[in-house]
Amino acid sequence: MPPRQAPIAHQPDTNSPFYVHPSESPSFVLVTPPLDGSNYLAWHRSMKRALGAKNKLSFIDGSIPIPPIDDLNRSAWDRCNYLIHSWILNSVSPQIAQTIVFHEYAIDVWIELQEHFSKVDRVRIASLRTAINNLKQGTKYVLEYFTELKSLWEELNSQRPMPMCTCPHPCRCESMSLEDQVIQFLTGLNDNFGVVKTQVLLMEPLPSVNKIYSLVV
Repeated sequence: MPPRQAPIAHQPDTNSPFYVHPSESPSFVLVTPPLDGSNYLAWHRSMKRALGAKNKLSFIDGSIPIPPIDDLNRSAWDRCNYLIHSWILNSVSPQIAQTIVFHEYAIDVWIELQEHFSKVDRVRIASLRTAINNLKQGTKYVLEYFTELKSLWEELNSQRPMPMCTCPHPCRCESMSLEDQVIQFLTGLNDNFGVVKTQVLLMEPLPSVNKIYSLVV
C-alpha cells in the first residue's frame, strides 16, 4: 500500500487586497499626528500612502464594491472593512472619532471626513500668501530660508490645487507659478547675492527652483 501523501497547503495570495497579514491588528495607528480638523490635507495624503502600502486603497475609493451577503468574498471583505474602519478611528482625534464610530462601512467614513474637512480654507490661503511675500533670508542660512519658503509653497499648492486646463491650447499657468517661485526666492535673498540674482534672471529659460538653490549655494 503506497504511503499517504500529506495534504497540499495552499499559500495565501499576498497580492490580493483581501489578504491580511497576521501581524496586522485593529489597534494599529497608521499615521501621526491624528486628524484634528485643521490638518486634513496632510492627514489624507499620509493615510492614502499607508493604506496603499497595505494594498487596501480599493476599499475606500470604491474600486471594490460591497459584495452581496451570499458572495464568497463577503466574509473576507467584511474583515478588511472592519480593519480599515478601526485604523481610521485610531488615526483621528477622539472628538472626530465619536462622529464616525457608528458608521458600518469604512468607505462611508472616508467620504464623510472628506466632505467635512476638505473645503478650501481661504483664510489659510491668505495667511500663506502673506507669509510667502514677507519671508526674507535675513539672518538665516540659505538652506533654512529655502526650506521654509518651499514648505510654505507646498502647503499653498495643497490648499489650492491647480485646476485642470480644458482650453484648446493649454495655458501655461503652472509654468508661470514656477517662475513666480523663482523670482520670490531670489527677491528674498540678502543683497550680497546680487550678482547671482542678476545672472539667474537673465537665463532663458529659467532653471528650476532647486537648480537655482544649488547655484546660490
